Amino acid sequence: MAATSETSAPVEEGAPGRLQTWLLAGLSDMAGHQPGPHAAPEPAHKGQRWWRVMCLTGVDYFSTLGYQPGIAALAAGLLSPIATVVLVIVTLAGALPVYRRVASESPHGEGSIAMLERLLSFWQGKLFVLALLGFAATDFLITITLSAADASTHLVENPHFANALAGHQMVITLALVALLGAVFLKGFLEAIGVAVVLVGLYLALNVVVVGVGLYHVLSAPHLVTDWTSGLTAERGNVFMMVGVSLVIFPKLALGLSGFETGVAVMPHVKGDEGDTEDKPTGRIRDTKKLLTTAALIMSVFLITTSFITTVLIPKQDFQTGGPANGRALAYLAHQYLGSGFGTAYDFSTIAILWFAGASAMAGLLNLMPRYLPRYGMAPHWARAVRPMVLVFTLVAFLVTWIFDANVDKQGGAYATGVLVLMSSAAVAVTISAHRSHQRKWTAGFGTIAVVFLYTTVVNIAERPDGVKIGACFIAGIVLISLLSRLARSFELRVTSVEMDDLATRFVRDIASRRIRFIANEPDRRDLAEYRDKVKQIRYDNDLGPEDDVVFVEVTVRDPSEFESAVTVRGEVMHERYRVLTLDGTSVPNSLAALLLHVRDTTGCKPHIYFEWTEGSPFANFLRFFLFGHGEVAPVTREVLREAEPDPKRRPRVHVG
Repeated sequence: MAATSETSAPVEEGAPGRLQTWLLAGLSDMAGHQPGPHAAPEPAHKGQRWWRVMCLTGVDYFSTLGYQPGIAALAAGLLSPIATVVLVIVTLAGALPVYRRVASESPHGEGSIAMLERLLSFWQGKLFVLALLGFAATDFLITITLSAADASTHLVENPHFANALAGHQMVITLALVALLGAVFLKGFLEAIGVAVVLVGLYLALNVVVVGVGLYHVLSAPHLVTDWTSGLTAERGNVFMMVGVSLVIFPKLALGLSGFETGVAVMPHVKGDEGDTEDKPTGRIRDTKKLLTTAALIMSVFLITTSFITTVLIPKQDFQTGGPANGRALAYLAHQYLGSGFGTAYDFSTIAILWFAGASAMAGLLNLMPRYLPRYGMAPHWARAVRPMVLVFTLVAFLVTWIFDANVDKQGGAYATGVLVLMSSAAVAVTISAHRSHQRKWTAGFGTIAVVFLYTTVVNIAERPDGVKIGACFIAGIVLISLLSRLARSFELRVTSVEMDDLATRFVRDIASRRIRFIANEPDRRDLAEYRDKVKQIRYDNDLGPEDDVVFVEVTVRDPSEFESAVTVRGEVMHERYRVLTLDGTSVPNSLAALLLHVRDTTGCKPHIYFEWTEGSPFANFLRFFLFGHGEVAPVTREVLREAEPDPKRRPRVHVG
């Protein structure tokens, strides 16, 4: 017997209006069709070659070249190339090994959040995951707003449009966000082919810009001399430069984005013919190729672009309002390759930044349903795509307005979301290696975790906007989730009921007469407990010795889980009392599911007998909400009432 609460949209009395019908149409149409982070795999999905899927990751990862060199120059000045080398070392020696391990242990696209979810249980695990979801929402939403802001910067600063669009960056950014929302309201299908074209064109144009930039640097040796002289005068010796770079490094953390997306798109990787869902060996191998190749490509671009932009662009041009602010590579493209090529580069950058926002929106639409419905922590309408698109679009409008559509102001918030997710991944793989008794890997991953945690703390201390936004998302997610779970407390949320042979025989034996169950909270389970319970129930309900009864006892496993299967085992206690023992996540739900299952399999309406629970009704409800116990009798009856609207077919609940 499966619970029906997650399978269809709620049906309102009367005919719904057109707007409501349109908003709630296709509650899960896009659950497996969105490109981007945390997309759920399709059952019949054949997959794509790993390098094509890398381009899907690349619209998020590689598009940071649109603003990363400028942000690095503002943060580190002349030290930007050396600080970027530190970033690359952390990328290749830290982030890459961590996410290669995540790919091995989470090969179905769940990512590091799912790894930590498996390592933690009960409510602390759920609340920890909700906190990570808040930072993930920060990451993806800032990706949308920051990418749109940088795309509008490239458009406004283009010499062909500068006069007409000057002073309208906020309006253009909001228009790009609105356009993104409109596309998703209409429907946005997976487009790896589009990603391949965009990434291929964008990287090719960047190769040209970098090549020309290096040529001009080599053609004018004084540029390097001036840079090194200024760097020495500013920072002193090499050891001081490296030390300052380590301190500045957290400000460059934007260059680490993309790894979580890389493991999230794993279900799209083709793998080998012999791959199975349990052991997708080829998919894991090719995803590691994807992660390594993307990291190497990005590392080369990060180092070369930070070098040429620092050497070729005057420092004042990076400042807010300067021609290179938020568009350093585009500035060089116009400066050295002419207006035509520069405009082509601008539009290529705008396209990939906009597509990065689309990937992030898709990630949001797939990330929240992956966890919240399983926790019972999502309103009914949250399963529909369009209401969620409207919510995320309105939040993106608010974030854009708060940060004044400024790329530099949003860098800290974006870096915070990225670093929190990467720190959680490092901690997850460290714990995993420790549990696998791999001492060397544990020490290595532990060191990486410390580096990421340090980077996260420093970034938060220097730029607290990210953690403030993350805290707002966490508070909103937790509040809405708890209210949703409270509202759905009385849903039948048992996915199936499985009975062993002895339990089936007990039910079959009493089905020839009236089926009577006695709900018992197991205590000592001695002879006196069962004897006194039978005596009390018979007295309270006027049952005679000829009325056959079977005890039912529920053992609660993890009450923080919203849905679960219920297993039923038959036992004979003290050679005379038949007992059905159930394992579930809630006593009332497990009992209600058993009663409905018995009714459907025998064709007889069962009766169950309770004693009133002592204590405050409010305290008992809290016990039920948090721990699966509490006011069992009325809650069981309410669950049955919601699951079976026909009173004539509903199992009977008796309370003495």
